[in-house]
Amino acid sequence: MMRLRVPNGFMTAIQLRTIGEISGEFGKGFADITTRQQMQLRWFTINEVPEIWNRLRGVNLISLQTGMDNIRGVIGCPVAGLTPNELFDASAAVRDFTQLFLGNKDYTNLPRKFNVTITGCKEACTHAEAQDIAMTPAIKTIRGAEVQGFNVAVGGKMGSGGYRIASPLNLFVSADEAAAICSQIVFIFRDHGARELRTKARLAFLVESWGVEKFRKELERRVDRPLASAGIDQRTSKHTDHVGVLRQKQAGLNYVGLTVPVGRMTSEQMLQVGNGQIRLTVGQNLIIPNVPDSKIGELTKEPVLEELRYDPSEVMRGLVSCTGMDYCHFALIETKGWALKTARALEAKLGKTQPLRMHWSGCPAGCGNHTAADIGLLGKNIKVNGEIIEAVDVFAGGATGCEANLPVKIMEDVPCEDLADAVGGLVKHGAFKAMRQQLRKIPQAVAVPSKPAAEVERPIIKSQELAEGSAKLVRARGEEMAVFKTNGRLYGIQNICPHEGGQLCNGWIEGGEVVCPLHGYKFDLKTGACSTDPKLKVKIFKLVAQGDQFTLEG
Repeated sequence: MMRLRVPNGFMTAIQLRTIGEISGEFGKGFADITTRQQMQLRWFTINEVPEIWNRLRGVNLISLQTGMDNIRGVIGCPVAGLTPNELFDASAAVRDFTQLFLGNKDYTNLPRKFNVTITGCKEACTHAEAQDIAMTPAIKTIRGAEVQGFNVAVGGKMGSGGYRIASPLNLFVSADEAAAICSQIVFIFRDHGARELRTKARLAFLVESWGVEKFRKELERRVDRPLASAGIDQRTSKHTDHVGVLRQKQAGLNYVGLTVPVGRMTSEQMLQVGNGQIRLTVGQNLIIPNVPDSKIGELTKEPVLEELRYDPSEVMRGLVSCTGMDYCHFALIETKGWALKTARALEAKLGKTQPLRMHWSGCPAGCGNHTAADIGLLGKNIKVNGEIIEAVDVFAGGATGCEANLPVKIMEDVPCEDLADAVGGLVKHGAFKAMRQQLRKIPQAVAVPSKPAAEVERPIIKSQELAEGSAKLVRARGEEMAVFKTNGRLYGIQNICPHEGGQLCNGWIEGGEVVCPLHGYKFDLKTGACSTDPKLKVKIFKLVAQGDQFTLEG
């Protein structure tokens, strides 16, 4: 796979056609739009990479620093400079920051990947609260003058333990300052972020460890000047996907947002779309800007718009999916296939529905942004009658934006084959706005400096509480332990899988080994050794009997 960097989602029809040609010649005739406004090429061989790079360079496309522990594609409003619903065009700040770090080794060797959004859009189109750095539109009066710029929040994420809403830094920066402030935040993460365990190596954990006040003071020390307090947030509670035929602020011009089902475009589609600018969205869709009023009718009759619709069903319009297990070894289910199958079944079953965002993630990394959707589906494997099948947990009511909130899990272990029937009523009648209003009443944790975990009494575990072959989660001495019962004996093992953070207490036992429910990594119950990857090992807890009860040794 090759991921292409497309800052702010801005590209040209020539670039898109080049991607289409490369996909047709070297791949299997398709490419994917990602939830970070980038594109992914697949199915080429290593020997073909130099030629692919040459063609990409010819149209000013690159794949540099788009993977591993780098600053990923910087996202922004895809209709920046076009929409009347923006405070100002923030795409210049995206370009400035990208130019600072791209090819600069000072920004490499980060503890983990790093996500940034810089947006002037008032309509919450970029999932800002799920980013390591979120710069969102704000106004502040400085020395008697009204200044347009950004409020800054840090430490948002989707994976590594789930959705965390970014913590406001009580900080306002002007558009001219944005790139430099982003850089200093990255350097704080580079110099102080945890590196011992990848599942705890995101900026969110540094913010939680330090607290917002300490983080802000360190940022102020690095820039060597006082920082302004937050301005007035200019965002509304509305969320938009920019799909449809919509007026630009330029007289007589429109942009046309097209739905690309689950973000997958064929080579033929890429060769047919547009003749000027193209914009990509975090909803995995595509926008054609600057369409004159006189050309709208002609454009909407184009044959390719029968497939990439500007007027899709509500179910298809809000459909988002990660790559899935076909092309990602972390995924547990084939998300794109199931997403399309489920959406089409719901279209046939329900007809017209309310506006809906349905997002699919194939694993807890959350690349499909499932926790920021009306309905979020998280892939998993379950055992039914001794057979491993693809299934999902169902979440509802998640949101980003100025009224962000975490979702609630409402269903577990739903077989993908049964999903359309299971969620049909929710799709048709779900009160998602009311649900979010209630969820926002639940107090959220505030980032304060962490304290060492207090020593707790040794837990008492009763053997009769566990069925043969089952497990339970026990917390003791600041650690999580998965306790399994097999052949009448109890075994204690570290709960968090060292591979990608799966919870072993939700796994099962095969031949004396615990199988991680995320990616199937196997760990010996007696030694902690990993037969899947010998470099990995989990901690073993020795349990001692006290009559019919067990507790930790020592």
